[in-house]
Order: sequence, then C-alpha cells, then structure tokens
Amino acid sequence: MIKVEDWAEIRRLHRAEHMPIKAIARRMGISKNTVKRALVADEPPKYQRTRKGSIVDAVEPRIRALLEEFPDMPATVIAERIGWDRSLSVLKGRIRLLRPYYRPADPASRTTYQPGELAQCDLWFPPAKISLGAGQTGCPPVLVMVSGYSRWLMARMLPSRSAGDLFAGMWMLLRGWGAVPKTLVWDNEGAIGQWKGGRPQLTAEANAFRGMLGIAIRQCKPGDPEAKGLVERANGYLETSFLPGRAFTGPRDFNAQMDDWLAHRANVRHHRRIECRPADRIVTDLAAMLPLPPVAPPVGWRTATRLARDHYIRVASNDYSVHPAVIGRMVEVVADLEQVTVRCGGQVVAVHERCWAAHQTITDPSHAHAAAALRRTRVQAVAAPAEPEVEQRHLADYDTLLGIDTIDTVVA
Repeated sequence: MIKVEDWAEIRRLHRAEHMPIKAIARRMGISKNTVKRALVADEPPKYQRTRKGSIVDAVEPRIRALLEEFPDMPATVIAERIGWDRSLSVLKGRIRLLRPYYRPADPASRTTYQPGELAQCDLWFPPAKISLGAGQTGCPPVLVMVSGYSRWLMARMLPSRSAGDLFAGMWMLLRGWGAVPKTLVWDNEGAIGQWKGGRPQLTAEANAFRGMLGIAIRQCKPGDPEAKGLVERANGYLETSFLPGRAFTGPRDFNAQMDDWLAHRANVRHHRRIECRPADRIVTDLAAMLPLPPVAPPVGWRTATRLARDHYIRVASNDYSVHPAVIGRMVEVVADLEQVTVRCGGQVVAVHERCWAAHQTITDPSHAHAAAALRRTRVQAVAAPAEPEVEQRHLADYDTLLGIDTIDTVVA
C-alpha cells in the first residue's frame, strides 16, 4: 500500500500538472497499475505510524547552547564538541531543524503571483469576546484566505482550530470560489503539519484533503512569516478596518457581518500593490484555477460508534441526543460547521444545530419523550407480569364425577 503523501502527489501531478500515468510512474518509481489505482480511488489509503523518541533528545540542550553562540557551526564540529559517537545523519537532521531559530533574520524579497497559482491561509483570533451560548464567551478562530494574484479576501469564523473544523472551513471557502488554487500556503498549524528533521511533514488529514483536490499545500519554514505576508497583512486589515466599532450577538452574526463587509468593502476597494480592485482580477484568477473535484473531500467530524443506553453522542466536548429506538446499534456521526447529523442504517435519527459553547448537553424534546415512553413501558412490564393461564373445566364434568346424571335417571 502506498503512503498518503505518494497518493496525494500522484493526484496532484495528474490534475494540476496534467502529467500522463506513464510519466508519473517513472518519476515516482512505482508501477502504472499503482498510479491508476491511486487516480480512481475516492479515499486516501489508511495507515498508522507509531511515534517514537529520538536518540538526539538527550543532547539537544547542548546543541542549542552551541548554536546560540555559533549559529553557523558545522554539524561535524557540533558532533565533536558534544562527543557524539552515534549516527551522524540523525544528528544532522536535528541540527537542520534547530539552526533556523538561531540564525539572523533573512529579509524577504517582493514576489509576483500568476493567476490561479496560490492562496495564502492563516488563522486570525479577533480580540473581541463573542457570545457562544450557555452564558459562555470566547474568541473562536477565523480562517482567512487570500488569493495571491487577485488579492481576493475570504474569511470564516470556525468553532475550533481542530482538523475537522479547519478543513470544513477551507472547503466552504473554496466552494464559494467554485475553483481551487494550485497551491495553498500555510504556516505550521497543528492540523496542517510541522517541520521535522528540516523538512515539512503534512498531517494525514492535510494529505487527504490536498489529494482529493489534486493540489499542493506548502508549509512555511519556522520563523518565516514573510513567506505568507499577504494573509498576515489581511489579518491586520481585518483587525483595524472590520472589527472596530462592531458588536456581535454570536458567531453567526459575526460571519454575516463579515460576508457583507467583504462583498461591499474589502474586495471592491482599490488595492495599492496591484493598482486595481480585487474584483477586477478575480475572474482571470478563477479561470486559471483548478475545478472543484467531482467528489467532495471528507471534512468535518466523522465517526461511527455503538449508541449507549443514555442515547447521547459526543462531538467536540458537547453531548447530543439520539432517538433511543437505536440504542445498542451502530450509528454514523457527521458534524460540519452548522449541524450535527446522526444516521443509523441509512436513516437520520438525530439532527442538531452545532453548539459553539463547551461542555453542553443538547437534547431534542422528541428524543426525551420517546425515552420516557420506553422507560414507562419497561417499568410496567416488570411491575405487572402477565398471569398464567388456568384451564377451566365444564360443570357437566363435575356432574358426571358426582353421579348426578345417573341418580336422576334412576328416579325417573
């Protein structure tokens, strides 16, 4: 079985680069049949990778101390100074990961973007208390996405920064475009990936998402925010131009006001860098992007479980009721940014509006009534068991037993 990274790269080469199957197989060193199976697969291959420690962990403090004083010290010299007598490649990988933290700043140069080339993404945490319900307030993350060529700005407040909500938000924004840029640029967000051994490593969810779309996800190097300067400036623009003077009744009101402001202000203003409005470039930008895939990527919260006797399922610290008629059976739970849906055997057995507050119990009145009725039925069945049937004899049988018929006959 191929890795998720290879599966995603095969689909990107075929969709974005229009590379034939034979060329992909030759480039990646795999068979053509493997490439064909990857292209027709609707889901990424599943695998599990165990997490292990490293032999370099014990000497990392000493490596950091040397790099802090001599940021450009060669790895071989560091190995000599710390008395390293094990694998040099493992040590070099760790030094490659740590060295950028101690080198002086590297100014970024101005970059130009081609239509449909990329979009930069980031999470913005607005400094405003949003009512989440149940007497709770918070600062939920806002997913911000900016197209490199047109500077078209999109944003959406999410319930959390977890992978389920993050990729559901990305898919919602991309559907709003109706197209997909060839590359999405991210920093080292936990749900996206991180740098290990001096190399970026995407999470399984990120690889599955980019594989379904046939695109690339580029991770910026640690400590290099200039690599996604477009979205960083967009975050500042939102904080200084959208947020001041506004009040929000909740996340949905925040998103409604955001959509209106983006449509009538942000994307129709004159942008100094491109000397035009984002609305003037978006048509050309979208035309150069990739089409949306025919099969939507699996986003949101998805799980399958056997419904317990209390007939509640949990999604992101909140409990949602399910119809008690399916207690003990397997149910499928799907939660997106708007609602939580539970199915059993293809039938919907629960639909709830997504709760943004934490540690809440959401109960459908019909589920509570059905559970109460089932409990009453069971209590009555236990308290009043059915009486056993007793055979009833005919009175004529007793007459025959006592000889009454015989006596009457003799007297007559």
